[in-house]
Amino acid sequence: MARSKAEAILDLLVDDRRIFSYWLHRDAAAEGDAWRMPWPATLVPLLKGRSRITLRVHATGEDVFDQEVVLGGVDDGPIRIETPEGHPIALDKSMRRVQTFDTRSAEHVAPLMRAIDDVLSVLHDLDIDAFLAYGTLLGAVRNGQLIGHDSDADLGYVSRWSHPVDVMRESFRLQREIMERGYPVTRYSGAAFKVDVVESDGSVRGLDVFGGFMLDGKLHLMGEIRTPFKQEWITPLGTTTLEGWEFAAPADTDRFLTATYGAGWRVPDPAFHFPTPTSTHRRFNAWFRGTRDGRNVWDRYYSGRRALPKAPSDAASWLAESEPGVAHVVDLGCGYGTDVAWFAGRGIRATGLDFVRGAYAAVAEAQAAAGTPASFLFFNPLELRSALSTAALIARSPAPRALLCRHMIESMHLKGRESLWRAADMMTRDGGRLYLQFLAVDPDGKAGEALRGRALHADVVASEIAESGGTVVSREQFPARSKNGAASAAQICRMVVQWHR
Repeated sequence: MARSKAEAILDLLVDDRRIFSYWLHRDAAAEGDAWRMPWPATLVPLLKGRSRITLRVHATGEDVFDQEVVLGGVDDGPIRIETPEGHPIALDKSMRRVQTFDTRSAEHVAPLMRAIDDVLSVLHDLDIDAFLAYGTLLGAVRNGQLIGHDSDADLGYVSRWSHPVDVMRESFRLQREIMERGYPVTRYSGAAFKVDVVESDGSVRGLDVFGGFMLDGKLHLMGEIRTPFKQEWITPLGTTTLEGWEFAAPADTDRFLTATYGAGWRVPDPAFHFPTPTSTHRRFNAWFRGTRDGRNVWDRYYSGRRALPKAPSDAASWLAESEPGVAHVVDLGCGYGTDVAWFAGRGIRATGLDFVRGAYAAVAEAQAAAGTPASFLFFNPLELRSALSTAALIARSPAPRALLCRHMIESMHLKGRESLWRAADMMTRDGGRLYLQFLAVDPDGKAGEALRGRALHADVVASEIAESGGTVVSREQFPARSKNGAASAAQICRMVVQWHR
């Protein structure tokens, strides 16, 4: 709880080490004349022990709270904000756990500097005018160092192409060239990817490569900048110094950093948020990030440490009892893949579809090693191209098929559900059916919160299905069950749907 009539940036420290920062009015909740900031959810599991907690005004260094406290009911040692391997961590501006540069030595980050130099050389050899960008450029220009509260490095370039398709083709070509140098690469979107760099202690640091282009007098740069700009403010490239290394930089770093962070870029702000206009976000999603729509929240969810469910879901048992002769079960939004493994264990061909590969990776590996009839495919119904291409592959598999969709549609917008019905139509054109289960009544909102979605009125869902050409063959609604098995006020709806041609 803090009080201030003026906006202020506050740093939260544990035993004198900064863990995260926030804007008091923007990020906290008003309670009378004070502001209350809840502990970030990703940090709560680590808050166990006795430590000194300090709340410090970032601009002045004034401590508005400084006291030793016991959290989590544990008083047998200090609170440890660190990785399982013991590496100190903090939260970035998006409240994700990261290893920030302020806990790393020059020896630790030396491999990152070499990787920046190497990747820039590769890009320059390919006639790409790449340069330091975003926080990496900001740190270099401001004081010649990596920003302490930052956790990765950023490169950017402006393509000679102006059409998004050409920009994407070029980005994939650059990825292939960098992978040939032995670097692991993870793709963010059609115009951005991350190079994994292993530091001296084995920690993995990301080196992001953001593609951009000029169109209609504006600079479009992933991550995400769309602003009036001139090519001569970028090229011919200049240089800047970072951690004692000389790297390429935009010709006019002041204009570039102003376009990125605003006119106040010289003043440090560890809680900075990019004020991306909706129009820019929508353009970049449509051009480059279609298959990542909605991914961030689920990537964070599945990256948490959770025990994999061992038993099949109630919806899987419902489908199995209803379709004793099914040849192929397709689990839409399969998550960890537990139901896929269960069906495969019964000798039934089973395919899991999801857009978070990390969720089902462990089960997929185990099933492949065991030689079961289980497989997994990328599938994002929020992006029509992904939905239809995967549906076309499924439609060519052995029939009859039964689709299982358990508590997926609650977290989807209308366009996504429309794509899902269209994909389900394609996958069941030979007579298969969709077994759909979703939250239909949620008086207190707790059930939807647990499912990371919201209740959908059954009549609305039925109307959407009818509009898509489908028929609800059967429908039932019953009380949801809590973890201890007790009935709750929330209600679950089940529908069996088929499409006729």
